[in-house]
Amino acid sequence: MFCLRQVCLFTLRHYQARTLSSDLLLSQINSCTHEDEVFSLVGRNKARLSEKHVGIALNMLWQLQKKKPLLLRTNDYIRNHSQFLTLCILAENKVEHMEDEAIVDTLYSILRLNVEDHDSLAEALVTEAWKRLERQVLLSLPALSKFALCLYKQRRHFSPVIGKVAHIVDMKLNSIQDIRILSVLMISISDVISQSFRDRLLQKAGQLLEEKDEVHFNYAKRILQFLQNVKLRYHPLLEKCNKIFLKSASRLDIHSISLIFGLYEQLGFDNAEFRLVAKQLLSETIDDYYDPETFAKLFFTLGPMAGSRVRERLLVTAVRMAEEFSSHQVLVILKTMQKMKCRNSHLLKKMASILHKHLDSYHVLQLVKLAQYLVVLHCHNLELFAKLKMLLFGFLKSSVIPADTAAIIRVLAMLPSLQVEEIIINKAAAVLPQCRLHHLNCIATAVVKWNHYDQLHWQNSSELCVKLLQKLNDCGFQRLQKGNNLNLLLEELTHVNGEWFAEVLSEETMAMCQRLIDQITWANVLQLSFFLIKTNHRCPSLLDRIASVTVENIDKIHPFEIYSILFLFSAVNYDPPANEEFFENCIQHLISNLSCFETHHLVLLGHVLAVAGYFPPVLITRIFNVSFLSKLDAQLEVLPDTLKQRVRSRLMKLNRAVCLECPEFHIPWFHEPYCQRVFRNSNSRINPLRQHVHRMLIEILGGSHYARISVLTPYYYEIDFECILDENKKPLSYMAQNIPLDDVEGIHLRRDIKDEGRKALPPGAQRIALEFLDSKAFSKDSRHLKGEPALKKRHLEMLGYRVVQIPHFEWNSMVLSTKGEQLEYLRRHLFGVH
Repeated sequence: MFCLRQVCLFTLRHYQARTLSSDLLLSQINSCTHEDEVFSLVGRNKARLSEKHVGIALNMLWQLQKKKPLLLRTNDYIRNHSQFLTLCILAENKVEHMEDEAIVDTLYSILRLNVEDHDSLAEALVTEAWKRLERQVLLSLPALSKFALCLYKQRRHFSPVIGKVAHIVDMKLNSIQDIRILSVLMISISDVISQSFRDRLLQKAGQLLEEKDEVHFNYAKRILQFLQNVKLRYHPLLEKCNKIFLKSASRLDIHSISLIFGLYEQLGFDNAEFRLVAKQLLSETIDDYYDPETFAKLFFTLGPMAGSRVRERLLVTAVRMAEEFSSHQVLVILKTMQKMKCRNSHLLKKMASILHKHLDSYHVLQLVKLAQYLVVLHCHNLELFAKLKMLLFGFLKSSVIPADTAAIIRVLAMLPSLQVEEIIINKAAAVLPQCRLHHLNCIATAVVKWNHYDQLHWQNSSELCVKLLQKLNDCGFQRLQKGNNLNLLLEELTHVNGEWFAEVLSEETMAMCQRLIDQITWANVLQLSFFLIKTNHRCPSLLDRIASVTVENIDKIHPFEIYSILFLFSAVNYDPPANEEFFENCIQHLISNLSCFETHHLVLLGHVLAVAGYFPPVLITRIFNVSFLSKLDAQLEVLPDTLKQRVRSRLMKLNRAVCLECPEFHIPWFHEPYCQRVFRNSNSRINPLRQHVHRMLIEILGGSHYARISVLTPYYYEIDFECILDENKKPLSYMAQNIPLDDVEGIHLRRDIKDEGRKALPPGAQRIALEFLDSKAFSKDSRHLKGEPALKKRHLEMLGYRVVQIPHFEWNSMVLSTKGEQLEYLRRHLFGVH
């Protein structure tokens, strides 16, 4: 008995000593200030290391690295150290005994130390965590989000274990109250969620962002990444995230700013206020970016909105740094040069010269983008294009993905002096049955171009080309006819455009949309509106359905989407059955949410409503305000050139419409200098048709002094022809004749609107405006006038004109095939004799 007691006491003392020693070792690991201290402890205590020691040691190695600046981290040294290998082997052997959260922490630490995704320890940790999830072991939400992030970093986007994580998130979504945890989980599971689950996540994210006064900008970046992953431009969340970025502007570095700009670009979102803030921040610190990585990001972000001096500095620096750019950075520079419409030949030549050493490192879609950039930038390096063609041909021969094949064929058609080989046509024919509409359109565009420019030189090439085009048409029809889901159809139609689609599939597509009309909902009404705008179709049944769905679901549709829907109705000049109700409901919704719009968007909205004949006082007085216009001027400086020009033009047109139609607002006409500058810079030639009609008018009216050509009216409308008839419908002579066309080789010199032609008319006399309307003035396959030409007619009548509009389909008809018939037609319309 005494001996037994001695053994028990010895065992207890030994256990206590081991525990105390172990706790001391744990404390020593946690006290380390350098990785070598950790490795020294591991080397001296290998036999005593438990699973807890191993996990803490690996985590400590990462924590020590985390404290260092990125460029001073020593991940390679750590991974190659013999004691790190010891730790990994011990961890792998002890993984089943680790606590649940220790497994996740260990996995996270080794991945942050850049251990290979498929390292045996990483695989063992993932497998063990997965087993525990399957056994209904519930990780805490922070641990679950960290585990999900590890899986995402390992690119296990479609793995069953990610599906398991998504299921847990689905079950626990209501209990998640931390936007940091939710944002990590959202991007991690984005590839395996349903649309309804996606919508619940969006709603939850919006709720958490709304509830928190301060949200770190990193969480907002993750929300953007989620939207990009699910390919959804969701305005409510985008606007919330943008507000967070603006609040956090002083803490944003070049890496964050360039990432945000890149995500905005992919999501089709833009914000002028954020552009202004970013421009100011980056312009002040432009000298701080002297390494290739940060400079490439600076060039991408600041280049498109920089002023001339900053722009020149960026270009000079890019030339000097060109040799140091990586293959990815060269792509970024060229892409940005395209956005800047940069024609700096020195930089372009430098980029082309260094591309040779990078070409072999690009994957197929990068080569496609590269070729496109070089063509658009007018690169003339034939040796570079020759190598590009060779690489693209190689990828084409081995390509089995329809999207890649179509992209290669599309860009090959852009390259200069391409001799089309038969293999391209054969490859295209083989892949057609698997192609989506966008891919069919790419291939058709290329084949039509090659055939048109006679680039098919082998035997029977024309016959093969005709057969391929026929097969393209058949595949397009078959794909449309098999469709029974409007959402999928609209998704395919997003990037489809061009002559082939317009001529071959446009009518069948409209018929399919009408067959699926019952599937139009508030969720897809915007996409359908975009498609109708793009294709210029005026389909009453679809437009009526869009109007009714919009009115019924007005509170579910974002105000900016309402603007796009109104743009459609305004552009095609269509009044739905309940026209007043439709417009009034939409306008009321917009007026209640004007804060959602940036200054330039409000201008575009005002113009759309003006074309439709609506001038909400709240909107008009807000726009025509000195402080608003000053803010608009500032924001226009950072917008892309095309958008900038469009906004300035729309503001002028809105100013004109308000002056003519709403004099009670007392808004002055302040666009005289702008209009004079625009018309001074334009170089309008009078085409042969107008010259022909002008000669006919001279013949009908009795002399050149009775008709004026290309006339500017007050408020700067340009009309094709003007004449004046007295009360007896007799032509009145102008005080001075136009300059003869032959003297200026057909170039018309516009007269000042205050010349003799604007003097007061005799009693009973009337000005006649004769306008020729080409196909652009009408919707596709329709004789109904579009919104802008209808607005012009309305305004010319307010200016005292009787407007005679000659549609192209009447003038070019067989009925007017002779000069005599054309003269009679003009005479009837001028003198009102029918």
